[in-house]
Amino acid sequence: MNLLVLNGSPRKKGTVATLLRAVAEGASDKHKVEWVDVYDLKMKPCVACMKCRPDKACALGKDDAHAVGQKIKNAGGLIIGTPTHWGNMSTPLMTLFDRNVPVFLGEQSGVPYPRQKGKPAVIVTACTTPWPLNFFAAGSRGSARAVCTVLRYGGYRLLGQVVKPGTKRRPQISKNILERAKKLGHRF
Repeated sequence: MNLLVLNGSPRKKGTVATLLRAVAEGASDKHKVEWVDVYDLKMKPCVACMKCRPDKACALGKDDAHAVGQKIKNAGGLIIGTPTHWGNMSTPLMTLFDRNVPVFLGEQSGVPYPRQKGKPAVIVTACTTPWPLNFFAAGSRGSARAVCTVLRYGGYRLLGQVVKPGTKRRPQISKNILERAKKLGHRF
């Protein structure tokens, strides 16, 4: 199976990227893994024209959002990571998802249906809010929920998630969290 990693963090060697690599490492024994740094993509924001619904493709000029949308469509599973920004996913990751609604979601007679039904996915998030406050505030819970919403609309089967709270005061990633990430990778 081909797995696609979407790194929604600007830091290529940061917490999110490190955890994504651990998940990918756990999966790479059995699967081919491709990596995309979303912050490097050249893509325009969605203009909410809604032409993608009937046309089944984004109407904006071809850019990296189209290319990665095709990769998402062809991937057997996704590994998605994002830092927490205001209790949500990073803006470039949201832009990528906004531009690829028809990859995840179809409509027939106005009724939505998932286009990636049954494909596996893992979510990785990190936030500065310390544990356990990150679950009470909108911290990592909000960003994981936002990504999970996109995956649910697409019909993905969530294998699990890895959350690293408190990155401001404790930036180091514990062995337990790294092991959890690798184990999630083995679930693919």
